[in-house]
Amino acid sequence: MKTFYRGRQKHYLSVSYQCGLVSRACCVDKTPENSTQDMTLLCALSLDHFTLSVDINECLLGSHHCQPGERCINTLGSFRCQRVVSCGTGYELTDSNSCKDIDECETGTHNCPQDFACQNIPGSFRCRPKVQCRAGFIQDALGSCIDINECLSASGPCPPGQVCFNTVGSYTCQRNSLSCGRGYHLNEEGTRCVDIDECALPDNACAGHGCVNVLGSYRCECKSGFTFNSISRVCEDINECRHYPGRLCAHKCENVLGSYKCSCTTGFKLASDGRNCDDLNECESNPCSQECANVYGSYQCYCRRGYQLSDVDGITCEDIDECALPTGGHICSYRCHNTPGSFHCTCPAKGYTLALNGRSCQDVDECVTGTHTCSETESCFNVQGGLRCLSFECPPNYRRSGETARVDRSDTIRCIKSCQPNDISCVLDPVHSISHTVISLPTFREFTKPEEIVFLRSVPPSHHPHMDSPEIIYDILEGNVQNSFDIIKRSEHGMVVGVVRQVKPLVGPVSSVLKLAMNYVTNGVVSHRNIINVHIYVSEFWF
Repeated sequence: MKTFYRGRQKHYLSVSYQCGLVSRACCVDKTPENSTQDMTLLCALSLDHFTLSVDINECLLGSHHCQPGERCINTLGSFRCQRVVSCGTGYELTDSNSCKDIDECETGTHNCPQDFACQNIPGSFRCRPKVQCRAGFIQDALGSCIDINECLSASGPCPPGQVCFNTVGSYTCQRNSLSCGRGYHLNEEGTRCVDIDECALPDNACAGHGCVNVLGSYRCECKSGFTFNSISRVCEDINECRHYPGRLCAHKCENVLGSYKCSCTTGFKLASDGRNCDDLNECESNPCSQECANVYGSYQCYCRRGYQLSDVDGITCEDIDECALPTGGHICSYRCHNTPGSFHCTCPAKGYTLALNGRSCQDVDECVTGTHTCSETESCFNVQGGLRCLSFECPPNYRRSGETARVDRSDTIRCIKSCQPNDISCVLDPVHSISHTVISLPTFREFTKPEEIVFLRSVPPSHHPHMDSPEIIYDILEGNVQNSFDIIKRSEHGMVVGVVRQVKPLVGPVSSVLKLAMNYVTNGVVSHRNIINVHIYVSEFWF
């Protein structure tokens, strides 16, 4: 019993005597002996429940029998030889390491068409036609049978003195007979060829021109304006217009048989020399319905103001309907009325008058002209296209200010708080002033951006010595029809300005009272407030 140690475990292996010597020399004495090297590789260690086998690498020991050109590959318990170089196209490597031809016809890997048969050859294959051609035909690459022209062979199939004629699949030979060329014919005996006098023939070869016979042919002496064609042998007309372009006629050249003639383009007439062209004054025949201007080679019709030239005939003047033009809606402020050669504008029957330009409509200020019907207790406010008689009374504890403030486009009536002595509730009321103003707006025809309509200007709170720097906040309290208005704050020239804007289009007539508040806020509390009532009247017109 020999004892071997692997790691920290002890294994008891039952081995033969020779293997025991090798094991002790390798694992215990660590002095391997060359005499026991082969024996080491041949030992089989039998364990209690399994057998440990050691593979021999024949390729490393050189104990294989691979031939030159083959490579040794070790396998478990054996080896195999493999060729170093592959067999190439059309061959395959067998298990015995030999190259074997691949029979493409048998394996079905050929690409021969249906009408061709596959024939295997070493390393490849051939496609041979299944149908064989009969005598007189040859087979092309596609397997089709085509006729052989035997007459084209170098030796020629027919004997001397005979002519070969190819036929389908064969040929025929015929005896050669005497034939005469063009311009000659056989004599009466049929033994030789003689010249034909074409000029004496009844068909008149030169068609009225001079004819001269020559051996084997003839020539024509053509009249002026013709030239002889040596191929067709006839006198052909000379196209002078094509041969001398731009040199015969000033304008247009027209070829005629044996000559040519000149003509002029529209607007010109042929001169006395028959070649040049003179301008024609078309206006002498009054072609236009109104005004005519002669131009070189033509004429131009003109229309008087308010008319336009017809697109149909180019000579008739038609009335321009200025009111129907794409810009017709801008010609007149209100209504446009077309008249022959002109138009006129009108304004609404009341509240407007036609301006000096004859197109715009101006609002009539009845309050200035004194044509209003307001009583003495009412104030007259002019609006576009009319007026409003309004009476503004100051509420209790307020008195009317003697001065009239200006708010953008209208005068403002202002009521200032005036408390009675010991009226604590009046003193604590944050509203210091109540104002009324009237503004008139048109119906904006093209509403693309907000329109600024009212400006509320105030001195910055920092200019008030007894105030703890309050902040001015603007607000709309009532009357914002369809949320069409807003108010923003900005600074202009050292003043705080509340700008009332129309942000949505309004189609008049519309009237509303826009109640605005100017709040002075200190530490989040409104210290005092000014109320501004803006009476807005939106006209039904855009002007």
